[in-house]
Amino acid sequence: MPAILIIDDEPGIRHTLASILEDEKYKVFSSEDALAGIETLKHEIVDMIFLDVLLPKLGGIEALEKIRKEWPAVEIVMISGHANIDMAVRAVKLGAFDFLEKPLSLDKVLTVCRNALALRKLREENKNLKRINSFAVEDIIGTSAVIRNIRELVKQAAESDARILITGENGVGKEVIARATHLCSARAENPFIDVNCAAIPETLIESELFGHEKGAFTDAVSSRKGRFEMAHGGTLFLDEIGDMSLSAQAKVLRVIQEQKIERLGGEKTIETDVRIVAATNQDLEEACESGRFRRDLFFRLNVIPIHVPPLRERPEDISMLLCHFLKMLKKELALEIGALDVLTSHDWPGNVRELKNLAERIAVMHQGDVITGEDLRKLLNKRSKKPQNAGNTLPEGIMEQNFNEARESFEKKYLEFQLLKNHGIISRTAEAIGIYPSNLHAKLRKYSITAANVKE
Repeated sequence: MPAILIIDDEPGIRHTLASILEDEKYKVFSSEDALAGIETLKHEIVDMIFLDVLLPKLGGIEALEKIRKEWPAVEIVMISGHANIDMAVRAVKLGAFDFLEKPLSLDKVLTVCRNALALRKLREENKNLKRINSFAVEDIIGTSAVIRNIRELVKQAAESDARILITGENGVGKEVIARATHLCSARAENPFIDVNCAAIPETLIESELFGHEKGAFTDAVSSRKGRFEMAHGGTLFLDEIGDMSLSAQAKVLRVIQEQKIERLGGEKTIETDVRIVAATNQDLEEACESGRFRRDLFFRLNVIPIHVPPLRERPEDISMLLCHFLKMLKKELALEIGALDVLTSHDWPGNVRELKNLAERIAVMHQGDVITGEDLRKLLNKRSKKPQNAGNTLPEGIMEQNFNEARESFEKKYLEFQLLKNHGIISRTAEAIGIYPSNLHAKLRKYSITAANVKE
């Protein structure tokens, strides 16, 4: 429900306007002067203002300048019984949506109100579209079988509102997949709001997600919408959800179940229609085992799982991605065979993000239309790194052990090597060695092996 603030020193005008707008189902606030109106803006979320020109304490034009500076998204319609062309022109130049003369016409008020709110919505949509930056399924670049499967899965998932959990190492492109899913869905014209759960302090994550009312905590000087409210009708992308606190996890679970939120410090229940896409570089099943992540929330999020493999596991995609990034940078290059060998032999610990950085480096530093393997080696500044000193020697003293002891020593060494090779991700390690994750968990517990104590 859009909220409208009326600032006018005449009680009759305030009452008449409020009655008209409330009949149209708008939420209405009223203030008798600009200073009181500004106080209202500090603790209420307002979409539009009717602002009188002649006001006590602070004039309407001065209030217009102040409000446009501090609340630029709010649409303002000036009203006056003593209007002239110069005043109207000045108000519009300062950012007013329109200028109405008293006595106010009912039809004119409603028409201007609808148009102003429609413009505000359009501006918000344009802002979101700029943030999305034209992502689509076609931006999931690659010819490997796994990438082709992900593209098909995104198209299928986009047809529903089912929650999605995207897993993969840092830099593999999880956000690209989340945005592509949103743009392929019926929610594409509504907001795509992203939250990096790892980048927000634990003390602020709940305020970011659910919003807060004025005075909810020390620095809450005004009311603020949370990301769930901002994403209403669209998609909320919870990136690095494995870093979310257990308290915030419980509240997210409740929102999923009830489709309602409450701002911090507030008592009002706000209905929300949001599709949730989550992503993590962690093994959430292991996190559930260790108590760091709620198992019930994991099952709620993991309706459609999408795993994005690291770049080193899909070398056939590397040259296509590099050419794509170079094209975006207006740089056309031919890759020699040696350059292709360097690209596919590099480990890409930073995945697609590292490859994009390389493309930017090439665009700035490389001269000519052809790039060689030697050119790439210089630009990469390092050769491929492979896990070393893990799994390439037998455990010490194994030859003096009996058969069962030797088998256990080898099995422990083997599991440590495979866990290192798969970057500590339990599910991927289990898949690589051909056993169930639950069996792998049991063996790791048996030998007191964790991802944290496996070193290169």
